[in-house]
Amino acid sequence: MSWQIYVDDHLMCDIDGNHLTAAAIIGHDGSVWAQSAAFPQFKPEEITGIMNDFNEPGFLAPTGLFLGATKYMVIQGEAGSVIRGKKGSGGITIKKTSQALIFGIYEEPLTPGQCNMIVERMGDYLIDQGL
Repeated sequence: MSWQIYVDDHLMCDIDGNHLTAAAIIGHDGSVWAQSAAFPQFKPEEITGIMNDFNEPGFLAPTGLFLGATKYMVIQGEAGSVIRGKKGSGGITIKKTSQALIFGIYEEPLTPGQCNMIVERMGDYLIDQGL
């Protein structure tokens, strides 16, 4: 099975007529396993910063979380497991598995809770699969 199917069929799924704006599965080293068409072009140091925040919770709080040309304010997450960010009427959820980072980016009318559910369920599934 291709990683792209996980992004297309599971992360970009329809919830009450809405879906994530963009999604991706990216290795801890910054390699792209799969991504949606609208996922932003990111810099390697942005993935490094995200990994640093998983290893040292609070690392990104002073500067914000950057992905592509977008800066998100870091909000509550789960230390070492989930990072959540907010920007205007949208935001981002990132779930860490043993080998990958699962990204979901949303805009209203999708809610933060719906984004969290989509991303975290996929992450939990991959963790259960040893990934």
